[in-house]
Amino acid sequence: MKALYTATATVRGGREGSVESSDGALKHDLKIPKELGGPGGAGTNPEQLFAAGYGACYESALANIARKEGVKLQDVEITSNVLIGKDESDGGFKLAVKLDVKLPGIERSVAEDLAKKAHDFCPYSKATRGNIEVELNVL
Repeated sequence: MKALYTATATVRGGREGSVESSDGALKHDLKIPKELGGPGGAGTNPEQLFAAGYGACYESALANIARKEGVKLQDVEITSNVLIGKDESDGGFKLAVKLDVKLPGIERSVAEDLAKKAHDFCPYSKATRGNIEVELNVL
C-alpha cells in the first residue's frame, strides 16, 4: 500500500501514562477505567480513542456512500461503543464494537443499506473484519 498519510502517536507509561501525536494536536493523560480495576478520573483510555477514531471514520465512509448514491444526509449521528471483555480462549482480553447509526429522515431500508455499504467501505471496518465482532445498529 502506498501511504497517503501516516498518523504517529507516542505513548509513555502504557494505560497509566500519556499519549501525544507527533503534531501535538492530540495530547492526553491515560487512565485505566474503574471498571477495569483502575483509578478512573481525568484522562482517556485506548478504548475511548478507538471508539472516537472508528466513529469518525465510519461516518465519513457513510457520507461518501450516500453521496455516490444520491442520498442527502442530515444530522447524522454515529455512536461508537467499544467493548472490552475477557477472552475465554487465553485468559486475556478482547474487543468488540457496536456502531449505533442515526440517519434522520431516511427510510429504514435505505438507511440499513447505506449503513452496510459504509461498513464494507470504511477502513476501520476493513481492519477489524474477521478479527473482532462489529455490530451495526441502525436506529
